[in-house]
Amino acid sequence: MHPLTFDHAPPLPVRLYPIVILGAGGIVKDAHLPAYRLAGFPVHSIANRTVARARALADTFGIPRVFASIEEAVADAPPDAIFDLTLPASMFASALRLLPRGAHVLIQKPMGEDLEQAREILAVCRERNLSAAINCQLRFAPFVIAARDLIARGVIGDLLDLEMRLTCYTPWQLFPFLQGIPRMEIVYHSVHYIDLMRSFLGEPHGVHALTLPHPGNPGLAQVRSAILLNYGPDIRATITTNHCHHFGGEHQESYLKWEGARGAIRARVGLLMDYPRGVGDRFEVCLKDAEGNPGPWTAYPLPGSWFPEAFIGSMAVVQRHKQGLDAAMVTSVEDVARTMAVVEAAYLSSASGGTPPPTV
Repeated sequence: MHPLTFDHAPPLPVRLYPIVILGAGGIVKDAHLPAYRLAGFPVHSIANRTVARARALADTFGIPRVFASIEEAVADAPPDAIFDLTLPASMFASALRLLPRGAHVLIQKPMGEDLEQAREILAVCRERNLSAAINCQLRFAPFVIAARDLIARGVIGDLLDLEMRLTCYTPWQLFPFLQGIPRMEIVYHSVHYIDLMRSFLGEPHGVHALTLPHPGNPGLAQVRSAILLNYGPDIRATITTNHCHHFGGEHQESYLKWEGARGAIRARVGLLMDYPRGVGDRFEVCLKDAEGNPGPWTAYPLPGSWFPEAFIGSMAVVQRHKQGLDAAMVTSVEDVARTMAVVEAAYLSSASGGTPPPTV
């Protein structure tokens, strides 16, 4: 094995602040609470209008307090609490108005269901002086942290190509709240990859996109997307997602790939294949020699995955900022609002229908 070393875990806070969770959906059960248990983050309370759901999670994860409303949870919250907002995205702005002024809050992605909602969320956070971050947790998956470390140290040279490709079958019936909404795949799924590419490459010059439904998924506005982010003549950045490949596992694929002038990195995102069980991640690196010849692809085992470990990093960002260890939060609402602007551009591009072929 090539003697590469790299970081694969996020920096953690020194002091831990109590967490008040507002919402008790599947993402809380499958990711937030398992991650907080792994990291030792203390959960003070959980609130949900269906109290039985919150109580079941409290019993499973040893949460001492359960409430039926945001107002009750906020009234009971310790003065140094961090709020973890996991409601449907369309409810974020109204929920944020109920939080104490100056509070720290982690908001589940996406930052609203469209750019108008994202702007309202941003305005509320500014108005109430909230230190708010969006839970763009893919940035903190072990394979992303490892890739970022290698790229930052110049191991693969200048980044020339960044690709996310997904061909799998996603059981959307696990997410009934997505039925009937006008925008689905990009804002609720591919937003992860748009945000990730922004975190590596900055702001794109433009966006080309097409997002489509599928007859096998009635009630879902879109389940397939192709997105090209324009970063000029030297970098290709593409996102291709097909959640409807219901033909067994033989040709399913889910990977992120970074290609540079001197090497490449490929990470299988195993969670998305046979979701939610997953098939395991695989992190591989290929480096060129001094003459420019590619060496072998070498696999490096990494502990943890996207779910639940990446959720440690997104909460750690807020904890560290509250403690004063970091001057800014990398996933702040100020930053992720720009991700939502790219999402909006993708929908506008898709609606335009592309450039018609000229007459021959």
